[in-house]
Amino acid sequence: MQISHDHLPLRRLGLAAAGSVVLLGIAAGPAAAHAEVSASDPRALAENVTLSFTSEAESDAAGIAELRVVLPQGIAPDAVTLKEAPEGWKLTATPDGYSVGGAALATGTDADAEYSITVRQLPDAESLAFKTLETYGDGKVSRWIEVPADGRKVDNPAPLLKLQPAAPGAKPIAPSPSPTPTPTPSAPTAEPSSPAPAAAPDARKANAADSGSGNGVVVAVVAAVVVLGGAGAFRWTRRSRQS
Repeated sequence: MQISHDHLPLRRLGLAAAGSVVLLGIAAGPAAAHAEVSASDPRALAENVTLSFTSEAESDAAGIAELRVVLPQGIAPDAVTLKEAPEGWKLTATPDGYSVGGAALATGTDADAEYSITVRQLPDAESLAFKTLETYGDGKVSRWIEVPADGRKVDNPAPLLKLQPAAPGAKPIAPSPSPTPTPTPSAPTAEPSSPAPAAAPDARKANAADSGSGNGVVVAVVAAVVVLGGAGAFRWTRRSRQS
């Protein structure tokens, strides 16, 4: 069948339009996510929120055995508890977050690691980044720790949770009060003794006068004893000669 030349432009236009649709579909399609997070209540200051994480396996040789997460500012490690995880996996708190893991999962790119945690309260923020290290059974580590800034794309994005404004009246939970230390009684310390006040000039003169008069009395008594003793001896000697 002979094709009319009048229909060729229309046919070419149709092919071009179809190709454009395919290209637009590819460009608009979602990018493959390697680690994701979602929340049961994605509002700032929400309490007892369940966060669900999914990490895609990228190794054909070994399955994921551990996920190490750095918590964003405003969520303390002791405010997180494990809700669901693969069988045998446990959560362990770390200084800056937590790790969850156990026996390595099945091998394959479709063997995703899925688990969920409960957070006591989300911080008052616009978004939260959960930097994640995926460790496989063979020791290989995938690092999803980059945080996009200014809308720029990154090669290894961390799971990012965008938060909605806080509910009316929502307030941060007060931290648990620290126990007040019991004061230890200490031994009483002796107060320093006050120095004796210096004697007044008149008092010093009086003391000196009293001391001088006392000494004079003693000398007079001694002299009297000597005189009396001498007189007695003279009389005894005289009587001895007369007899």
